[in-house]
Amino acid sequence: MNVCTWGLIIKLQWKCCEGLDYLTQVAILKSVDMKNSSIKLGKNIKRIRERKKMSQGDICRALGFDRAQMSNIESGKGNPTLATIEKIANALGVSSAELLN
Repeated sequence: MNVCTWGLIIKLQWKCCEGLDYLTQVAILKSVDMKNSSIKLGKNIKRIRERKKMSQGDICRALGFDRAQMSNIESGKGNPTLATIEKIANALGVSSAELLN
């Protein structure tokens, strides 16, 4: 997305927060952004995993993760640490940047 698109998204999100105090508005905007980032990360992991014809079980065995944990990450419900993202990237044979972009 370009800067103009992000600006429009932020304006729309801010409009939804009218009438709330500043700290509440900031908290809402941060949670929306983190949720979008988690969903994007999960979609990238799943897309790359499927492209490499790997199952969630294959990744979990390689990393020593529980399948529920991997499922939560792929669905955007989990917020993995940077170290975990790096481990997943290595198991998929890609860079962490590719997962985060």
